[in-house]
Amino acid sequence: MTNEELKALIQDWVPDLEFTEDSKEFVTVVVPRGSLRDFLRKLKTDERTRLDYLFCLTGVDYPDYLEVVYHLESTTLHHRLVVKARTQDRADHAVLDTVSDLYRTAEFHEREVYDLLGVRFTGHPDLRRLFLTDDWVGHPLRKDYTDEANIINR
Repeated sequence: MTNEELKALIQDWVPDLEFTEDSKEFVTVVVPRGSLRDFLRKLKTDERTRLDYLFCLTGVDYPDYLEVVYHLESTTLHHRLVVKARTQDRADHAVLDTVSDLYRTAEFHEREVYDLLGVRFTGHPDLRRLFLTDDWVGHPLRKDYTDEANIINR
């Protein structure tokens, strides 16, 4: 399936999908946070997409929200898709639903994003810090993070 065919197929699956031109290699789509789990489940189980492998999950800090980026691949159909979901804000509502039950690789990736950026994943089976100690204050990959002891000021 070409990128244009993939885009045409999924554009009606979720209202308010937003396609971006981030890459010529991947189709990139921003999905509303409330539709994330259902959209990823459909991408994984639909016979036309079969995006069964989550090979990267990462987070990005923006001034008004945090964004989680999911790189998916079909191991049988050999196409790829990048899905982005944004949190409501950077503070109290920096929350997305977990996809660790859909993609096992997400379990540790979500813990990393939680630890370093502070995104909480609702329904995650073991959401706790991965790299930093439990008493660590803050999230070092946020642009506003300050660590006087290690001279990290952004």
